[in-house]
Amino acid sequence: MIRITIYVPSEELGASSRGNIGANDLLIVGPGVLGRLVAEKWREEYPGCQIYGQTVTTNHHDELIKMGINPSSKQTKLTYKFPYVIFCAPPSQTEDYAGDIREAALNWNGEGSFLFTSSSAPYDCFDNGAINEDGPVVPIGRSPRTDVLLKAEKVVLDFDGCVVRLAGLYKADRGAHIYWLHKGSCDIRPDHILNLIHYEDAASLSVTILKKRLRGRIFLGCDNHPVSRQEVMDLVEKSGKFDKKFEGFTGTSDPLGKKLNNSKTRAELGWEPKYPSFAQFLGVSE
Repeated sequence: MIRITIYVPSEELGASSRGNIGANDLLIVGPGVLGRLVAEKWREEYPGCQIYGQTVTTNHHDELIKMGINPSSKQTKLTYKFPYVIFCAPPSQTEDYAGDIREAALNWNGEGSFLFTSSSAPYDCFDNGAINEDGPVVPIGRSPRTDVLLKAEKVVLDFDGCVVRLAGLYKADRGAHIYWLHKGSCDIRPDHILNLIHYEDAASLSVTILKKRLRGRIFLGCDNHPVSRQEVMDLVEKSGKFDKKFEGFTGTSDPLGKKLNNSKTRAELGWEPKYPSFAQFLGVSE
């Protein structure tokens, strides 16, 4: 049977180059906002490398090609393995997240690094308390959302890959602040503590971990400046950079958050964020 795909040139490139995968070539599963920033930073480190991007659909393949990323769709079986693999796809696009990560792990040749960008959601703290990399996680069976992430992480660790648990990702036009601005008001409590990391910093941390060629480790990505929901929106208002006005939070009984600290991750990797706080990103004082 002959399989015909729309992106024949990219498929041909993949097939023909399977014996020519370089020592620094990278496969990005889920080259969205974060994955594309990883690609950009990886190419700065390794200018001659080939970067491949695996997507659920072919909708953005033209954009990826323009960025120098060789695209393929999830349905296309990759017949070659890569020294570096990063899985950035969210769980919302699949019914078998752990299975998708297993597939990605099988595309790793075991040489460089395999990294999964997870979430800090599994940390079991809902009283605005402090927690670090080694904090306890929510037990399996308590929450479908954290179950999905923890089962996915287990697959990665079983393959001796690494996990980076990322706090709330943001940039100027993406993140919790934009969602709340669009909503106008939200029936959630204002004193819930959030943890943030800029997309660029999440990408630079991911690249740092990949380059270290570590095995079976869990890291934490956050800016070490926890803020309440109210403080986030006060900073947005103070910045004067957004047209919409937020009316407020009206909740009183939903869970509180946590204060994340990733000093151990920073010390081991020698990594620091470009944006040390949401306030500094916006250019305002806290």
